[in-house]
Amino acid sequence: MYQTNQSKSLNLQQQKRLRLAITLGDPAGIGPEVILKALADPEIAQDFDLTIIGSRDLLVRIYEELTTTDNFIPLANPYELNLVDVPLNIEAEKEIITGMGNAASGAASFAYMEYAIAQTLAGFFDGIVTAPIAKSAWKSAGHIYPGQTELLAEKSGVECFGMLFVARSPYTGWTLRTLLATTHIPLAQVAKTLTPELLTKKLDLLVECLEQDFGITSGRIAIAGLNPHSGEQGQLGTEEQDWLIPWLEVEQQKRPNFQLEGPIPPDTMWVKPGQAWYDNSQGQHPADAYLALYHDQGLIPVKLMAFDRAVNTSIGLPFVRTSPDHGTAFDIAGKGIADATSMKAAIELAAELVNQRLAAKKI
Repeated sequence: MYQTNQSKSLNLQQQKRLRLAITLGDPAGIGPEVILKALADPEIAQDFDLTIIGSRDLLVRIYEELTTTDNFIPLANPYELNLVDVPLNIEAEKEIITGMGNAASGAASFAYMEYAIAQTLAGFFDGIVTAPIAKSAWKSAGHIYPGQTELLAEKSGVECFGMLFVARSPYTGWTLRTLLATTHIPLAQVAKTLTPELLTKKLDLLVECLEQDFGITSGRIAIAGLNPHSGEQGQLGTEEQDWLIPWLEVEQQKRPNFQLEGPIPPDTMWVKPGQAWYDNSQGQHPADAYLALYHDQGLIPVKLMAFDRAVNTSIGLPFVRTSPDHGTAFDIAGKGIADATSMKAAIELAAELVNQRLAAKKI
């Protein structure tokens, strides 16, 4: 589904087999279901090893529940999968009810993440694919984090990190890459949080990621404005005139290999990506990556185009981490109707990115 600029003729058999950890996510959500569906696909994980980080008894229970639904569901048999058992006490396991995120399910998903991060930092895995968690369940369990990304960064000792969303169009083959400058903060705090220093850090991360993970050493990066019409000469907001445009001019001088375009009015920045996603017969030339200034500015178009196949990639970490771009979907958990496309894409992209990093190191 994904292909970096790395040659597909790379002989994986001459390398050590890649080892990816897959966390079970919130066991009350659709994470276990999409994992079992993804691993039932014989094309997944042909050239690398996958290990689930979760609770065996709980996964078996969910598997048995799913096999009793009216829907025909190809599922991987949990007894045939590599799994590191993170056992729960009996009382906690009884409190985990499919479709109902609570403190027990939050504590379980947090424990899976902690274990996967520790083992990856210790060198036992090359990357992590994370099933979705519920931040409210983490909070109920006493773990206060905006999301999994922040926990990954904290445990890795990383201060500068970002959320990059990657999706490959099934219609044209074009790859959309969108980085968020700010993530899980209230909209009222966005303008106060954005600074030239922050955007420089995010742009550094994006350029490094394009070079390291996608083999793109020159290209175009589109950067959104903050205000409607990018402020329209200061009539609809002054951030662009005050500092965003001067910052962009300085950054362009520092980065001759990349053409920085912006600040582009947020409502028109996504026209070319949309055309390239659905029908590129007109020869559109979208950017290699897009930098959105806040959460919804970037994720509404991403999810509109690629809701079932976008992948959340944490950049700036010492290892590869990907995740499906959807939540726990408690409302459909256990019904057998969850779509595993994004989970499959997350697994495949994680393997591609690890391979690209290994190839770059050899060069």
